[in-house]
Amino acid sequence: RLAKSQQPWFFGVGFFKPHLPFAAPKKWFDLHADDDIPPPVVSTRPPEPSSWHPSNEFRRNYGHENGRDPDTDPAYAKELRHAYVAATSYVDAQVGKVLAALHDLGLDDNTIVVVWGDHGFLLGEHAIWGKHSLYENALRSPLIVRAPGLAQPGEASHALVETVDIFPTLLDLCGLPAPGAFAGRSLRPQLDHPAAPTAKPARGFWSAGERTIRTDRWR
Repeated sequence: RLAKSQQPWFFGVGFFKPHLPFAAPKKWFDLHADDDIPPPVVSTRPPEPSSWHPSNEFRRNYGHENGRDPDTDPAYAKELRHAYVAATSYVDAQVGKVLAALHDLGLDDNTIVVVWGDHGFLLGEHAIWGKHSLYENALRSPLIVRAPGLAQPGEASHALVETVDIFPTLLDLCGLPAPGAFAGRSLRPQLDHPAAPTAKPARGFWSAGERTIRTDRWR
């Protein structure tokens, strides 16, 4: 229906994976081997003060056969990382179906696509299995922008960006006026020139007043 419309449109598609539980069809597990997934460099609990937590979502909401614990069972930790990667590959294929549909409908040349994940996930880093913290692996998330006419499509940018930058970026790419002031900034400079530097630090927030600021060099 949108393809037949003469008016501009916005289409939001949500995929739940690779969220817990790390389930996916077997073919996506077979793409990866346990030993291909490196363990975290630091897997011990950090000293206080920190945003460490006991991974309650992971430990209380989902069954673990025979009470297995990845912190004390290296084989189980390896299985969980394998499952996470399989679930990620599975959802990657679902995104591919959406992109294939855009291609089949002839919408490639005038449709902006943003692939975005709302958070990362710790797989044993800092003795955490989950998110809900301000560590690097929890705050880093996928962000891919495909827009018609990019000078260097497919080039990765190492600039720091924030989720709040997505809306002003879309307004900029579509040539639409901003309805007000934003905390975010358009990522058009990084899309036009992937080597363009970071425009501002990235800020993260969590409960109980926990805050962090990330620059190119430091958190």
